[in-house]
Amino acid sequence: MKIINKPSKETWSKILERPTKTVDDIESLVNEVFADVQKNGDQAVQKYTAKFDGISLENNIVSEAEIAEAISLVPEELKAAIQLAKENITNFHKAQKTDKVFVETANGVECWQEKRPIQKVGLYIPGGTAPLFSTVLMLAVPAQIAGCSEIVLCSPPNAAGKINPAILYTANLCGVTKIVKVGGIQAIAGFTFGTESIPQVYKIFGPGNQFVTVAKQLSTKYGVAIDMPAGPSELLVVADDTAKANYVASDLLSQAEHGADSQVILVSTSKELINEVEKEIEKQLAVLPRVEIAEKAIANSKSIFVENDEIALELINEYGPEHFIVCTNNNDFYVDHIANAGSVFIGNYTPESAGDYASGTNHTLPTNGFCKAYSGVNLDSFQKSITFQKISKIGIQNIGNAIELMSAAEGLDAHKNAVTLRLESLK
Repeated sequence: MKIINKPSKETWSKILERPTKTVDDIESLVNEVFADVQKNGDQAVQKYTAKFDGISLENNIVSEAEIAEAISLVPEELKAAIQLAKENITNFHKAQKTDKVFVETANGVECWQEKRPIQKVGLYIPGGTAPLFSTVLMLAVPAQIAGCSEIVLCSPPNAAGKINPAILYTANLCGVTKIVKVGGIQAIAGFTFGTESIPQVYKIFGPGNQFVTVAKQLSTKYGVAIDMPAGPSELLVVADDTAKANYVASDLLSQAEHGADSQVILVSTSKELINEVEKEIEKQLAVLPRVEIAEKAIANSKSIFVENDEIALELINEYGPEHFIVCTNNNDFYVDHIANAGSVFIGNYTPESAGDYASGTNHTLPTNGFCKAYSGVNLDSFQKSITFQKISKIGIQNIGNAIELMSAAEGLDAHKNAVTLRLESLK
């Protein structure tokens, strides 16, 4: 990790740049795949699966037999762990249910708001070097709680033309209604336009690489909603002398191993801690199975020394980390004043990996600073709010004149007439 000492504010934007390609570098390829899938459906999907994933499939729908086989292959201990995580995630997301909001805004004017599930949702689950069955929990559990009627899952096949058994086991456990062996841009295009095997959906969820992120953003041009632009993983840790260097190093590496384009940042008011963390990273990195991936991510990462907590907080809010770990003598200061973060982890015994798997919060979070405007996935992500109103004779008499005056002032006479006719009939 590159060590930066007391950077001036003018240099922050440069220092905090993400190691990602620009949309322009990727968008032409995404547009090409989208156009092909829109025109040629599954034929195009199969072509790109062969090109990008190196496997040709006659049928990309996961069968009941494949699910049964996957269930038999997942070790019982892992099944128990997944079930524990599901229970915690369910508890946390069920608690996010809200009652109908009802207000009589004026005498005879009743307004209320109710939530309805998004009927058709598409879940994108990365495969590749790390098959993220935990993401199935994070997406399918709240979708099921919300009451989504179609929950379609796409995940790339491996070289044998299969999806990781743990992904299939978890999808079956969480009520996914259809599983398709397709990944990358072509999966997002399938969700967007619909093909013979991939249903068109109303909203797409799930993290992915930069190609998937750009594809999701492009899908919005065709009327499909997305959860957020969720790209390569990132973590920022703020720590001082009260933190344990080996814990901090392990947290940084836990995100670095996600992918070569991941980024981790340490911000500290202690030069001594920075040096200790550097040594711990070298020690722990050497024994990681994914050492090559983690090394590339670490090369893109930084340790930043700042003079005090106030400067640290300002820098962190400017960065807007996906994951934010706080291990300082002044944790409450950061917790109370953090404005931009996807999810916050507090204290020496709250590793980011707890949120990734089993504490109950959702790990599908905004990256690239999008937490300045986006929330992480939650129960509301799978619902939309519908407003209702009911106005009585007394109610239209109470607010009718105001409507007439306002609509006339805007030059919208038909709006005015819709009220005037009613008021005159009540005279």
